[in-house]
Amino acid sequence: MSDIISRRGVLKGAAAAGAAGLIVNPARAQANWPARPITMICPWGAGGGTDATARIVAQLLERDLGQPVNVVNRTGGSGVVGHSAIATAAPDGYTIGMLTVEISMMHHQGLTDLKSTNYAPLGLMNEDPPGVQVSASSPYKDIKALAEAIKAAPAGKLKASGTGQGGIWHLALIGWLVAMGLKPDHVAWVPSNGAAPGMQDLAAGGIDIVTCSVPEARAMIDAGKAKSLAIMATERNPQFKDVPTLNETLGINYSVGAWRGIGAPKGVPADIQAKITAALKKAFDSKDYQDFMNARGFGMKFADGPGFGKFMEEGDKAMASAMKAAGLSKA
Repeated sequence: MSDIISRRGVLKGAAAAGAAGLIVNPARAQANWPARPITMICPWGAGGGTDATARIVAQLLERDLGQPVNVVNRTGGSGVVGHSAIATAAPDGYTIGMLTVEISMMHHQGLTDLKSTNYAPLGLMNEDPPGVQVSASSPYKDIKALAEAIKAAPAGKLKASGTGQGGIWHLALIGWLVAMGLKPDHVAWVPSNGAAPGMQDLAAGGIDIVTCSVPEARAMIDAGKAKSLAIMATERNPQFKDVPTLNETLGINYSVGAWRGIGAPKGVPADIQAKITAALKKAFDSKDYQDFMNARGFGMKFADGPGFGKFMEEGDKAMASAMKAAGLSKA
């Protein structure tokens, strides 16, 4: 009996020690972060601009932090699936994700309750305006010819794509149509899980127009399967200096942009957030990142965690106004 009591005492002591260990471990794990691989969720499909940006950032973070950073594409729901996966992950610093401009738009459409305030903002990495792309075999040689064809065509005859319903590239198209005095649905929108599948549909002849950033369309353009007729920006992109703006070609002073940044679930410890933000700034300033983005014509813009949070807050207000004017807001 005394042996049993003794063994019970040992087990009880071990359990108590284990419980004490559980109390101490979170702080120890936090101090040792990162002690295991990190997952970076990308809400859009492989091959698009968001995916490409996520992968170069992951590569540079991995080099700096000394742990693998694995990009996982979680597509669907016009960006809702991936953004939800980021917001609902454990707030331990081991799941981060690429937040995109759609987080400033989806809740206005009634697609989700998620807002930028549901995340711990870590760093803004990129901002790009949309371009107007057609297939290489398209009869439209310039943006004027395409604009005239759009005006002459019955509503819904021409089809466009580039992102999900109500996504930033859809809003870009709507803004352009409204600026030309047309109804927002004059060109039918075909939802896609990002620019890459949209460009594939364009090359295959399934749609007529893709309004995504020119860098996202670059692979198809370089392959001779597509061409960019204009960009919706205040000035030309130096990387694509032959692509004119809408203002200089059509006299339409309309511009809009997409952005990408890194966020984490709300509640990630402040010191881990600081470590990730510092690593993101180091990645942004690196020659590898600058060369990668310049080679693809991607715009570069950095903001730290608080700056990125303010950027998203201001963008949310701007999108609320734009989407209401376009008839896309459910608010």
